[in-house]
Amino acid sequence: MSKVLFMNFPGYGHVNPTLGLVDELVKRGEEVYYFCTDEFKESIEAAGAKFISYGERMSNFKNANKTAGNRSYADIITKIIGMTECEIEDILKKIKGMKFDYVVHCSMFCAGNIIAQILKVPSISSFAVFATRKEVMKMQYSPITEKELESNPIVSRAYSEAKSRIEKRYFVKMPAISELMACRGDLNIAYTAKEFVSNIEYYDDSFKFIGPPIYKRKENLDFPFEKLKNKKVIYISLGTVFNNTNSNLYNIFFEAFGGSDVVVVMSAYNIDTSNFNIPKNFIVRNYVPQTEILKYADAAITHAGMNSTSDLIYNKVPFVAIPIGADQLYMASRAKELGAAIVLNKDKLTAKELRESVNKVMVDASYLENIEKIRDVFREAGGYRKGAEEIFKFKAEKGIKDYVCEY
Repeated sequence: MSKVLFMNFPGYGHVNPTLGLVDELVKRGEEVYYFCTDEFKESIEAAGAKFISYGERMSNFKNANKTAGNRSYADIITKIIGMTECEIEDILKKIKGMKFDYVVHCSMFCAGNIIAQILKVPSISSFAVFATRKEVMKMQYSPITEKELESNPIVSRAYSEAKSRIEKRYFVKMPAISELMACRGDLNIAYTAKEFVSNIEYYDDSFKFIGPPIYKRKENLDFPFEKLKNKKVIYISLGTVFNNTNSNLYNIFFEAFGGSDVVVVMSAYNIDTSNFNIPKNFIVRNYVPQTEILKYADAAITHAGMNSTSDLIYNKVPFVAIPIGADQLYMASRAKELGAAIVLNKDKLTAKELRESVNKVMVDASYLENIEKIRDVFREAGGYRKGAEEIFKFKAEKGIKDYVCEY
């Protein structure tokens, strides 16, 4: 048995892909201590890990960035630099006296990489957002090059000052500016198939592609499923991060499908729906059991987050993508390239265009055929069991013994 320090970015798109992996590691005897924010405590503990809360600072940081759909990449990096230094200190205080054999950290949580250096243990990076830094930077609504990012005076100053303090205090190497949101470890786990990646040359042999780890989460199934039986069902979800950046999108959804002969299930996580005139054929919930809903869905409208895209492909549901921020533009673009989806611009969207696009993915058999091809590749990648196998191979290569480090 090894002790594992797991540090993740607090987002469903980052946490959910890891739950099956954590569950498998625990079943194989690993003792996992998992840092995240309180809203994920229940699901993390259900997977068998020991939960440790980051505290209010990280929660406030996450909530402040929920409206950052169109925020510049440079601004996001500046905020992350400020957060990193604080989180390193907080985490080290909370694990003082504890022993760990290796670290697993989110690729977008570079503090985890630095803590692995401080503890002098091997690091594993969890790539829930698997587009490389070059691809993510290019696909932003405000695209930027690495050179432009590094020469940005605000970013450069914040980074230089934080780098100097962190390296002098902890005797570590700070990741480069361009790597802060794609921070690699000694081993890198990517939750997709190699065939789904558009620029495989960006990835070296340290990357292990395990496919989307479909894991049956314990979900609240309180939902009127009887209303979906023998009906045409459209599922709508814009995720949980940028879903409230443009309320007009919801009006477009209502206009496009209100009063039609379909049942529309819409996830509206933390959205105030009191100001909307919701059509009678819509079922709108703060939370819906997505995996179960997709068993009934004939088509879907998605933000193209990695989790949702993978779920749609696994359940063979044709979809229309409306990417809003982060890696969603990359995911949507790649699905379109593979003939699996139609991608629409959120800023130019009309009810007519949306209605016609949804109808097209439902009646044009090529979309479902291409989805099935991707699904087969995903399934062959191995999932969370493959991820655990790669980690145990990595442990053997590193000669990891139990309880080798104490901070």
